[in-house]
Amino acid sequence: MSWVAIVPVKGNPGAKSRLGERPDRAGLADAFALDTVAALLAARGIDRVLVVTGDGELAALLADLGADIVREDPVRASAVPTDPLNAAIRQGLLVARARFPQASLAVLTGDLPALTPADVDRTLNLAAAHERSLVPDAAGTGTTTLLALAGTPMEPRFGVGSRTAHEAAGHVPLGLPTSVSIRHDVDTAADLGVAQQLGLGVHTRLLVDGAPGRPSSCTDRRDA
Repeated sequence: MSWVAIVPVKGNPGAKSRLGERPDRAGLADAFALDTVAALLAARGIDRVLVVTGDGELAALLADLGADIVREDPVRASAVPTDPLNAAIRQGLLVARARFPQASLAVLTGDLPALTPADVDRTLNLAAAHERSLVPDAAGTGTTTLLALAGTPMEPRFGVGSRTAHEAAGHVPLGLPTSVSIRHDVDTAADLGVAQQLGLGVHTRLLVDGAPGRPSSCTDRRDA
């Protein structure tokens, strides 16, 4: 089965405001995206990764990893100012369906810095049994990953209460324990602490360990 992953990445200075007053907050948001995409690219089951972003600098770093960049349409985003995340995802879905009509699709949030290729493949194996499926976040109320088999329509409803909304649209929650990395998106300092315990990707770890500034491109996608 062929899978294409879609990752929306906003890449703005106000990103991850719930991390508090950390001076490296914007850099951490970029690092989360880089580690998420790196893990996807290293997964055996993922054929391509499309990143939807309007941030040119971050797009270059993600492209260096091997992602295909879909430049976010500012007109589309401004048409739905209260829902820019789902607007970006819809743009990515349209591009993916046009380029890869036979592929199954997986939408992941770009804030999974502990994500591992093995957990991605585990998720895809479970998702193959359902036309539509989802991975709940660790709290059980949100969604980190939304999946649909080839030819199956998908309407993203990421945001508060997204698990309920996605289940109502026919997505089956996959039976993954809360310890699995793909369930751990990072919004708060507590979330980041949990991700540290699971094992951060190289880009996020560099910042958390004290390296200042914006993360740079790195060919080492994931430590063994």
